[in-house]
Amino acid sequence: MSKLSVTLPIQEQIRNRMKEAPDFVIRPFPLRGSSAFTCLYLSSIVESALVDEFVVKPILAAVPLEEDSDLGDLGWFHRRIPFVQNKEWTDADEGIRLLLEGQCLLIPTHVNLFLSFDVKRSDYRSVTEPQTEATVRGPREGFVEDIGRNVALIRKRLKSENLVFEQMTIGTKSMTKVYLTYLPDVAPAGVVEEFRRRLQAIQTDSILESSYMEDWIQDKTWSPFPQLIGTERPDAVTGKLLDGQVALLTDGTPIALIGPVTFFQLFSSPEDYYQRPDIATLSRWLRMFAFMLSVFIPPLYIAVVTFHQELLPTSLLINLAAQREAVPFPAFLEAMIMMVTFEILREAGLRMPRIAGQSISIVGALVLGMTTVEAGLVSAAMVIVVSITAISNFVSPIYGFGVAQRILQFVFMLLAGFMGLYGILCGTLFVLIHLVSLRSFGVKYMSPVAPLILSDFKDTILRVPRFWMKRTPQMFSRKK
Repeated sequence: MSKLSVTLPIQEQIRNRMKEAPDFVIRPFPLRGSSAFTCLYLSSIVESALVDEFVVKPILAAVPLEEDSDLGDLGWFHRRIPFVQNKEWTDADEGIRLLLEGQCLLIPTHVNLFLSFDVKRSDYRSVTEPQTEATVRGPREGFVEDIGRNVALIRKRLKSENLVFEQMTIGTKSMTKVYLTYLPDVAPAGVVEEFRRRLQAIQTDSILESSYMEDWIQDKTWSPFPQLIGTERPDAVTGKLLDGQVALLTDGTPIALIGPVTFFQLFSSPEDYYQRPDIATLSRWLRMFAFMLSVFIPPLYIAVVTFHQELLPTSLLINLAAQREAVPFPAFLEAMIMMVTFEILREAGLRMPRIAGQSISIVGALVLGMTTVEAGLVSAAMVIVVSITAISNFVSPIYGFGVAQRILQFVFMLLAGFMGLYGILCGTLFVLIHLVSLRSFGVKYMSPVAPLILSDFKDTILRVPRFWMKRTPQMFSRKK
C-alpha cells in the first residue's frame, strides 16, 4: 500500500506532471453511491489485459457481494486485489516513478492514498547465444536487456543465499536500475565499498548502457587498457563472483561489467575452465603471443627496414629491397596507409548489414591487397605484416583489450618511424611503467606478478588442474 499526502487530488497531480502524454491512460470506475476508483498507467509499457484481469475484475466482482462494506476504506481494495505492492510513499514523485517503471496506480475516491501493481509488459528479447563472444564449449545462454531476466540467469547457476543484488537508481532523467552484485563472504569488503562509493558519486542525467558507468567509475580515464571487463555471458559473471570479484548489471543492456581487473585476466576466457588444464594453458600462451605479434610486428618491420637493415640476413634484405624498389612511400607511411585502410574495412564490416558485411570486408581486403601490390603502392611483405597483425588482433577474448592493442600499434609505429628500435624500447618501458602504476578499484593491475603473489599463479599464465584451484585468489584483497 502506498501513501501520498497531497494538497491537490493525487490524480490531478499526476495528470499535470505527465503533461497529457499520448500513452497515459486514466480509467475511472464507479462502484456504489459516490464511491469509485481510477486506474492510471502507461499503455506503452503496461499489459492492459493484466490490469483488467487482476485489478478491475476482482473489484467489480466483489462490490455486489459485499453491500455492507465500506468502499472508502483502502484496506478493502487491498484485500481484494492480488499482487499489490505493500509499500508506502509520501509524495507525487514516487507515483510518477512507479508509472514509469510499468506499474498501475489505483486511486479510490475520497482517500489520499493509492495502491500500485506491477503489470509491466514482458515481451522482451528471448535468451539467445551471446552475439559478441563466440562459444565453442560451454553454456549458450547470453544476457538480455531485461535486468530481471539477467538476475535469473545468474541465480540459475549460483544457488547461494549469500548472493547479494544491491539495487541503485542512477541518472536523474533515465532513472536506470543498476544491481551491484557480489558474494559478501568471498568479495573483499574494501572492494565492494569502493564500487558502492563510486556508483553513488555518479552525477549524470542518463545511463543508457553500462559503458556510461564505466567512464565514471574506472580509475584512469585515459588509459588504453580496460579496467572493467564487459561480458554478456552469465557463466563468466558467475565464475568471477566466485573468485571474489564484483559485477554490475544495468537495465536495458545485455553487457555486464566485472571488476576489479588485472592484466593477466585479459588473456583468460570462460572456456578455459571447460577445457583440460594443458589445453587451456596452451590457449593462454597463444593469446599472449598473439598480443606481442599484433603490437610489435608493424613497428619492428618499420624500424628494421628504415634504420636497422644490418639486422636482416643478406638474402632477406635483397628480397625486401627488390620488393620496395618501385614503392614510392617510405616504410612508415606505407604501413600507416595499410593499417588505416584495414581499420576502415573493419569498421565497414561491423556497420554494414550482416548479409553483406562479412563478404565486403573479405573481398575488400583481398582486392585492395592484390591491387595495391600490383600497382606498386605497397610491397608484398607489408601486406603479410598487416595480415598477421589483423589476425592476431582477433585472438583477444576481450573486445576492449583488442581495441587497446590497436591503439598501441599506432603509437609504436610512430615511435619506430621516428626513432627506430630505440623508440620501440622507450615505448615498451613507458607501457610497463604505466601497467605497474595502474590500479583497478585499488587492486594493482599487474597482480600477481607485481606484487608477487605465488599462490595466485595457479590461474594466470598457467591454468592448473581444478583440484589445485580450491582457494580464492588473494590479489583482490591486497590493495597496497
